[in-house]
Amino acid sequence: MNFTWPRWNAEPQQLSLPLPRAQVGLDPLLCAVVAGLLAWGLVMVASASVAQAQKMTGDPFYYFYRQLAFTGIGGLMAWAAFCVPMHVWERKSGLLAVGGIVLLLVVLIPGIGVKVNHARRWIDLEFIRIQASEPARLALIMYLAGYIVRRQGRLQNTLGGLLVPFLPLMFAGVLLLLEPDFGATAILIAVAFIMLFLGGARLFYLGGVVACATAGLAVIATAEAYRLRRLMNFTDPFADMENAGWQLANSLIAVGRGEWTGVGLGNSVQKLLYLPEMHTDFIFAILAEEFGLFGVLVLIAMFGVLVWRGFRIGAQAEALGERFKACLVYGLTSWLGLQALINMAVNMGALPTKGLTLPLMSYGGSSLITVMVLIALILRVDYENRLAAERAARRAG
Repeated sequence: MNFTWPRWNAEPQQLSLPLPRAQVGLDPLLCAVVAGLLAWGLVMVASASVAQAQKMTGDPFYYFYRQLAFTGIGGLMAWAAFCVPMHVWERKSGLLAVGGIVLLLVVLIPGIGVKVNHARRWIDLEFIRIQASEPARLALIMYLAGYIVRRQGRLQNTLGGLLVPFLPLMFAGVLLLLEPDFGATAILIAVAFIMLFLGGARLFYLGGVVACATAGLAVIATAEAYRLRRLMNFTDPFADMENAGWQLANSLIAVGRGEWTGVGLGNSVQKLLYLPEMHTDFIFAILAEEFGLFGVLVLIAMFGVLVWRGFRIGAQAEALGERFKACLVYGLTSWLGLQALINMAVNMGALPTKGLTLPLMSYGGSSLITVMVLIALILRVDYENRLAAERAARRAG
């Protein structure tokens, strides 16, 4: 199959991608991979959190039961999101972006926002703590997709058309940095650049903005003492293992102990209170210890399939002339792929600690529910692609 990468300065009929088969349904491979990651994630949360849960609550499966409940809530919210037609999301994208920014403002208010480990990122609703950055980023990506479609000519031909969408994004980035949440800010900006590139922004203008944004993030990354320590410690965590290098050093020990096939499910040593955040940000290290290189390769392959199918669904929407759907799917899929890649790189010491979860795997209600809604939106686009192909087939017949 000849595949031409879709850029939106091309006409839809110029794409060589075949349209979806004329049948209504959902992408079976994508659904299978998502279900597999969800199930594996539940198993890993149960395995990785037993010592921490026993110490904190006396119930070794406390975090597993909560993650199971979050999965149920996420399933209901994903179904609700799936039932909303994409044209409704497009029409309400601006309002959703305003709501996302308001949420980022509210979480910074003392007494409303909950401070954990020197970061004010959560709103406590008793049963669940909402991490404001998760739904806010989803809303902002949806807004950017709407902007690219509405202002495509201006975006492709003027610097102002490229800079306008960055105003709310940069404001949201400032609010995220005040929490502080450098990882969420970096993901948001990176996804925005990918979407604008695919939206046809001039490479000269985009390159200049990328250079400025990269320089700004570099300054921000080194401006705070704790961020600078992270940058230095990840290069050699064993040099200060008893202090700042403790988390990464134990993560690397866990990954190394896994060798080829792992020590077996439930047999991790590092989860016995040696590795901090073993069931959240560093669950990948426990997975690598228990399943080894083989398990890591399977996990990477599953995320690879997820990203591949997501981009294919976006390309099909582009071939059908549905540019909002295509832009949104490209952005959401890029978010999933980048966050998974960064989380794995952090766990293996290739990047400084960012505080990002592994999608569908790590413990956490806000992250899991948001990712499930995100995937539901991708599947909704796939469903509408198939409906459009079905209608076209009926007219042709």
